[in-house]
Amino acid sequence: MIFVDGAPFSTHSSSTSQGMDILLALLENPSLVSASSSLKANPERKFSVSEESSPERSKWVYIFQREYATVDPAFVDFAGTDEATTCVGVVIRNQKTGMTSVAHMDSPRIVEMGLSQMLSLLVDNGLETELDVHLIGGFEDVSLQHANNGTVSESHAKLDGYSFPLCSKIVHTLWSREEKFHIRTICVLGHNTRRDSDGNTYPFFNGFVVETATGIVIPASFDSSSRCPDEIVRRIRVSSSYEDTSWTGKLLETYDSGTDCFKIAPCHWTLRQYHIALSLQHYSDSEILSICSTSPTAEGPDFVDNLRRQWNYLIEHPHWTETFPKKQPRTFARSTDGGWRRC
Repeated sequence: MIFVDGAPFSTHSSSTSQGMDILLALLENPSLVSASSSLKANPERKFSVSEESSPERSKWVYIFQREYATVDPAFVDFAGTDEATTCVGVVIRNQKTGMTSVAHMDSPRIVEMGLSQMLSLLVDNGLETELDVHLIGGFEDVSLQHANNGTVSESHAKLDGYSFPLCSKIVHTLWSREEKFHIRTICVLGHNTRRDSDGNTYPFFNGFVVETATGIVIPASFDSSSRCPDEIVRRIRVSSSYEDTSWTGKLLETYDSGTDCFKIAPCHWTLRQYHIALSLQHYSDSEILSICSTSPTAEGPDFVDNLRRQWNYLIEHPHWTETFPKKQPRTFARSTDGGWRRC
């Protein structure tokens, strides 16, 4: 159940296009348009371990693509993600307790179960919990102009791309569930799109954090020192999870909110991943962008380098059991210097 400005949100639509109609109506809601504009007006906060050196340094939890984490404001000041192009970041926060779940969703196939995973630690008793929701990311990798000019059936047939189907699935799933979701921000698609002089589209921004104490969401970016712990293994889990049936339809489990520890759940990769790494490492940067990205012109400057580092790891560690002995998670606790130490 979706609420906007405290009132139940409804729209007249056919069952075949319900998700699309709900999404388009939310994108045109004046309050939500204003919220997107306010979000974009905020300066981007840059996160770096090296810059957080004071005793009162902020504590944050970073999530990669297809991961989620539910955090307790007693332990964590910020939770967030970046590197999103066609992906969508989802924030769900319990208004009463401040418990906050953040996910980096990359496919409509993981939305239904992924939202259930996020809600498992947010909703205790019954369905009366009031939940704030922020949706941030995705951009117009295909034009939405025809959605306003054509018939519903014509528009639905043309709306392919990556961002729109994902956004549509998210809002439809929220609308269909019985929990009370108060949409506070929906900075997606056209609201998160900028254009260059040639008409190419790019995300307005690629990342954000939520301040757990207040629920405020701000644009953010993270450098390589702050995308931790276990960066390379976590990146590899994203691609290998597509072949690991134990993760079908699920977000990747990453963080234990009760202990404030990262528990990188095991994910197995096959020798096929090893052979793919061997074959792709010889391609040029431009070829890798074209082959491996859903939005080649919108990726960050370190996209290809990150892929090459993953492939090097897979070539050096072709058997996943070397990384996850006895199928156990890789556990990391916070260290006194603001980083993470392997347990």
